[in-house]
Amino acid sequence: MRCRPGRAAGSSGAPPNVLIARSSVIATIHGHVSGLKASHLAALERLYRRRIPASVVLTAELARTTTQLSREIRRPIGLLITRRGAIEQVLVGAGCAPTFESLAKFRVGSHSLRGLRLIRTHLHDEPLSQDDLTHLALLRLDLIGALGVTETGEPGLLHLAHLLPPNQQGEVCRLLKPVPFHDLELQLDTFLHTLESDLQRSDTQHTVTGGQESAILVSAAPKGHAEQDEHLEELTELAESAGVRVLDRIAQRTHEGYERYLLGKGKLKDVVMRSLQKGADLIIFDQDLAPAQARAISEVTDLKVIDRTQLILDIFARRAHTREGKVQVELAQLRYLLPRLSGHGTSLSRLGGGIGTRGPGETKLETDRRRIRDRIAHLEREIDHVARHQDQRRARRVRQGLPILSIVGYTNAGKSTLLNALTQSQISAQDRLFETLDTTSRRLRFPHDREVIVTDTVGFIRDLPKDLVGAFRTTLDELRDADMLLHVLDASASNLDQQIAAVDAVLQSLQLDTIPRVMVLNKCDRLSPREADVLSQRYHAIAISALDRETLRPLIAHLEALLPAFPSPPSHEADTDLPPQERALASPS
Repeated sequence: MRCRPGRAAGSSGAPPNVLIARSSVIATIHGHVSGLKASHLAALERLYRRRIPASVVLTAELARTTTQLSREIRRPIGLLITRRGAIEQVLVGAGCAPTFESLAKFRVGSHSLRGLRLIRTHLHDEPLSQDDLTHLALLRLDLIGALGVTETGEPGLLHLAHLLPPNQQGEVCRLLKPVPFHDLELQLDTFLHTLESDLQRSDTQHTVTGGQESAILVSAAPKGHAEQDEHLEELTELAESAGVRVLDRIAQRTHEGYERYLLGKGKLKDVVMRSLQKGADLIIFDQDLAPAQARAISEVTDLKVIDRTQLILDIFARRAHTREGKVQVELAQLRYLLPRLSGHGTSLSRLGGGIGTRGPGETKLETDRRRIRDRIAHLEREIDHVARHQDQRRARRVRQGLPILSIVGYTNAGKSTLLNALTQSQISAQDRLFETLDTTSRRLRFPHDREVIVTDTVGFIRDLPKDLVGAFRTTLDELRDADMLLHVLDASASNLDQQIAAVDAVLQSLQLDTIPRVMVLNKCDRLSPREADVLSQRYHAIAISALDRETLRPLIAHLEALLPAFPSPPSHEADTDLPPQERALASPS
């Protein structure tokens, strides 16, 4: 339960969850304080004045004061204590716990502790609850403790728990044996030093093994588990293409009621707990997170949380090599980031003018937004300049009169490998998603001295992010000059129909679906001849393996037979008007 602000102590009709603050002191009492006497409120505020030595969990005097006060008000009292022995928060009520916002100044890493411990009184000497252990894990506290209260108000049994480094057993925390408070012999500073060393050692081992980030993948949608599993399989390939090690995958079938967290808050906590058990660095959602959902999820965990679009943008940022590609990727990233900047909104805006709006100037949020908008405008001007250059290059191609064949298809279907095989090029063609981002053009000379230009561009994927399509429109516009599209299919894909539909959807959105297409069924070496024949007949495709040049002969013969429908061959005297990469001639023999 989050502790929300309310009216000051002594005001009538205060809501159950309030925040009491005195103007003369920093002391703030969080939680369920309605109905408390002024003397009780003053006693709770005085707890902030106490200091605890670094070597003890809690002093005997402070423990007795807290348990007696807890018995008097008949409510649990929690003390959030720093390693320096200062009390950071006083919490009243069984359900009140610190929030991530209130602990923002206490930095924490994926393999470190926050430097805070929470000791809470339990009126009936109960052990630590599951909620207590959840708070321990989510907030990454040093310790969490339940201090029993006897009938006379004296400290009873003390139950303690602490976090564990990632382990093969998947245990997140360890419960220490409960002992009477006055018999506790734990040397806290030494204990925490050893615990942090173990956590850092696990982080060091993670770095030595490659420093590779690890993630939990989550799909939350009203779709069936079979369809979600297919999507998670593709998300796994995207993560691995980005250099992320996938530790686990979680599919949750949801309904319309979970829009705030995309999935239920309880399920989200389970996902976070599993991430901590596995030692994950981040959580990746298959669905795009709305700005409000991203902010709500950030209130539940300190782990890095990204969605599928962010993952794709990161891959593009890694693979962009040309200036054009880098500009387009940065533009897509900024367009994605702009609506997700969080802050106080327009309530603190100083730009409106007039009575009541004058102030010191722009807020930090407004400054960030203005800088991003300025940068977007600058990048858009650069892309316009690139588009003009491409228009000039396309004009030179038109003067040459060479037919243009553009290779399109789902990402990792083997488009670049096919271009290399047809034109004897050396374009990077690794077996991973989105290996190629920049448009590449090469000449293909047929056995009867006819020539065409073959172009390869970025691959498609289902639900291609709109920001990415918009930013890469100049690159995708290269397809508009194509006389024919070579639609490359991955014969080994389990969801071939969905991949074809995804490519068709992108082509329709770009109004390129009227260009003639030749279907090419690639990677047939992974199938039996009978399976390849059935698929090629089903999709009216030419079966090939881009790794076996002998299988390309039917495709080359088919393309050469289509040449009479194209413009006549160019004259060689104007070859020098083409860019160098398009003057490279190769024979497919």
